[in-house]
Amino acid sequence: MTPGFGSLMQDVLWCFSQVKGTIDTGVTEADIISTVEFNHTGELLATGDKGGRVVIFQREQESKNQPHRRGEYNVYSTFQSHEPEFDYLKSLEIEEKINKIRWLPQQNAAYFLLSTNDKTVKLWKVSERDKRPEGYNLKDEDGRLRDPSMITMLRVPVLRPMDLMVEATPRRVFANAHTYHINSISVNSDYETYMSADDLRINLWNFEITNQSFNIVDIKPANMEELTEVITAAEFHPHHCNTFVYSSSKGTIRLCDMRTAALCDRHAKFFEEPEDPSNRSFFSEIISSISDVKFSHSGRYIMTRDYLTVKVWDLNMENRPIETYQVHDYLRSKLCSLYENDCIFDKFECVWNGSDSVIMTGSYNNFFRMFDRNTKRDVTLEASRENSKPRAILKPRKVCVGGKRRKDEISVDSLDFSKKILHTAWHPSENIIAVAATNNLYIFQDKVN
Repeated sequence: MTPGFGSLMQDVLWCFSQVKGTIDTGVTEADIISTVEFNHTGELLATGDKGGRVVIFQREQESKNQPHRRGEYNVYSTFQSHEPEFDYLKSLEIEEKINKIRWLPQQNAAYFLLSTNDKTVKLWKVSERDKRPEGYNLKDEDGRLRDPSMITMLRVPVLRPMDLMVEATPRRVFANAHTYHINSISVNSDYETYMSADDLRINLWNFEITNQSFNIVDIKPANMEELTEVITAAEFHPHHCNTFVYSSSKGTIRLCDMRTAALCDRHAKFFEEPEDPSNRSFFSEIISSISDVKFSHSGRYIMTRDYLTVKVWDLNMENRPIETYQVHDYLRSKLCSLYENDCIFDKFECVWNGSDSVIMTGSYNNFFRMFDRNTKRDVTLEASRENSKPRAILKPRKVCVGGKRRKDEISVDSLDFSKKILHTAWHPSENIIAVAATNNLYIFQDKVN
């Protein structure tokens, strides 16, 4: 645990560290980042994009010559994880966009990660090679087969040093199990199984078996006209391999226990906050849909993100959240125009810091929000190239809702809704955050004197 990790506002000054990606104003769709994930040690940071690529950044070792440069992240490996496909039976294009990346804990020198698009999950092995074998008997140095009549002696192949090469190889492909679009994957704490969730079903897989999975949740009604809700996100408990949660478009969270039945259609716990009748509007159902659900590292709490708020639930209390944080309440009066430009359907993610004391989530205008659970203070920061000098301290931003605007405030009417922070990640044990802003990845860290 680093000093000042628990308290956000008093001890931590966030400063710019790095930005990855092009400065071009014209952004190609394929370059838009669609997921960000640190591995379990925080030494690697993976991003997936709409073009089906996975880019892995590795943290450099800190050099004694430059103590102020605290382990920057540089490209370690880039590979094409998914290609566009076509479902000929349904006449549908399956896009290559990476929906989620999840790391497996490191067991040996290689790294393993899961990546998924709408239909297919892949297990990738990322490994280093710095030696190559030479001196085969049946092949020459170029790999061509030698004439057997020319082989007069037996050679022992030897390993020769070569330039370091990082290879990504697909070890497993888990396909053909989802009728609808996959929105979540989650690795179980037993590290033998994982689950994949789509709009109506959740499947449980074993890492060794690709041709079958167990269906553990199925909310598809017999008659699709009776469909009232869909699954929006799902995650395994960090310590109990039998427990998982999934959220719905109705703003509810169900906790399921796989020990009770093979098909977890009957939940063990049901978390729902009663609606305030005074806030009821045409948009109530849309904005109550949960876009992300995350267990705390301790396993005691669940955090959910809907359109306007982040809520923290105690697993022992189902009738209401113990904490509710307003992310951008100033947009409540703008819901009509946000509905017309489809922004109201944006799916924001949320993350915990390593000690579960601070939560972070994104907003519009490249703003992202942090909430300190202990002091109840919050801050709005901006991911912007204008503030991208090394170690430049991020100034808190404020949004003004009508009335007289101060010099350092931005009016709610001048927010840019095309610039949105949907995906963020927090280092598991340090104050280092990764924020995806369209096609750029910003890395910020706390200022160390």
